[in-house]
Amino acid sequence: MKKQTFSNKLKKKTIQFLKIALPLFLGVFLIWYSYNKFTPEQLQEIKNYFKDANYGYVALSILFGTLSNLSRAYRWNFMLAPLGYKPKFKNNVMAVYITYLMNLFIPRSGEVSRALVIHKYENVPFDKAFGTIISERIADFVILLMLIGITLSLQFSLLTNFLMEKVDPSKIHLGMVLLLILASIMFVYLKKSNSAISKKINIFLFGLKVGILSIFKMKQKGAFIFHTLFIWIMYLLMYYVVVFALEDTASITFGAIITSFVVGSMTIAFTNGGFGSYPFFIAGILVLFGIPETAGTAFGWIMWTSQTAMIILFGGLSFLLLPVLNKAK
Repeated sequence: MKKQTFSNKLKKKTIQFLKIALPLFLGVFLIWYSYNKFTPEQLQEIKNYFKDANYGYVALSILFGTLSNLSRAYRWNFMLAPLGYKPKFKNNVMAVYITYLMNLFIPRSGEVSRALVIHKYENVPFDKAFGTIISERIADFVILLMLIGITLSLQFSLLTNFLMEKVDPSKIHLGMVLLLILASIMFVYLKKSNSAISKKINIFLFGLKVGILSIFKMKQKGAFIFHTLFIWIMYLLMYYVVVFALEDTASITFGAIITSFVVGSMTIAFTNGGFGSYPFFIAGILVLFGIPETAGTAFGWIMWTSQTAMIILFGGLSFLLLPVLNKAK
């Protein structure tokens, strides 16, 4: 029994380690791969881009990013209100920043952390809080799909050729088939089994369902839609203004901006907050629009570094201030 317990703990720790290590390794590999192909002259050129960049536009980008996060925190209460909860705005803001901070270190852990924070300091049940967060992601995903549709209509042949060069289509199809099989097995297990584990999962899923359906029960649907659009407009402006920070990117077309923005948004999930992957794919896309790879690489790193610095700063402050500002809790 002890051997089995030790084996299960070891297996669990191994899985947790791989969840953290593999995305990080991918990011490091992409950095090594992208910089290894540059000549010393090109590396110096990249350094010059960093040196000569107009960081006033970068500061403006950070401002737009901050406004999007404040809006996200405010929007959250529109979904929590129908469930009978109205957390303090300050706690929502700090929970949102902790989401992004945790995703930098452990990919896809931020949403869980956000639900845990609001449960601890505002007594919102974890499953319901998590359900509302999933609802948010669904709304955001709809906007991203709309942007993808716009991008495909503008640059269909250019974008598909680029993706086919970077990603093996057979692996995507295999992954979808395996995911479908796994989902089918899980569905049958939850329907047929009466085990304690399946009951706990069903209770959790019920709470999740309540949270997701809250989007249809909210009284302020118009305000929710406004903030959803506002968040994504801020995201786009956050990206757009940085193109003026470098002389070589200042004159790129709208098609180049929207295409690279969409691709960059999708690559954030590949590694820890887009570490390594974001600048790599941004540079690859901008090359298709005639931007030198050195300039595209510098632009990608300036964009990623500025937003990551904002997340680390405000996320770190949130960790420190949450217990101080909620002493009673």
